[in-house]
Amino acid sequence: MLKVGDNAPNFILSDSTGKKVSLNNFIGKWLVLYFYPKDMTSGCTLEALDFTSLRPSFEKEGAEIIGISADSPESHAKFQEKSNLIHTLLSDEDKTTLEAYGVWQTKKLYGREFKGIIRSTFLIDPYGKIAFIWLKVKVDGHAEYVLNKLMELKK
Repeated sequence: MLKVGDNAPNFILSDSTGKKVSLNNFIGKWLVLYFYPKDMTSGCTLEALDFTSLRPSFEKEGAEIIGISADSPESHAKFQEKSNLIHTLLSDEDKTTLEAYGVWQTKKLYGREFKGIIRSTFLIDPYGKIAFIWLKVKVDGHAEYVLNKLMELKK
């Protein structure tokens, strides 16, 4: 399990346009890396909209925002268009990055077990180290908590 102070696992994933994006693209900047279960579902849409609405504040603090799920780049493109999302969404269809960050786990729903994404957020510092981790995130107010933690850590 990853912990604060660890090097963030590198990734090279496709965005909604098919362009490859790597963790190395963000060295020198703060990065909010949030993992979410599914495009266009109610909780995931609310979380993405909250990060979108706070994006100017994150940018003012020198931070980029990236959402990652196992959905395809095409699904991300539809999600971004439908919800007017302005931050990057990356596709991890083979679940390599999800596993590296420890967010691809066994879940239970109505007594049934299955593998899925545990909604989680990692705040990564400009040196590529994990500065803070939120696991099993509750959507309401989460983006604001992340912004407040970023501002606190930058002081």
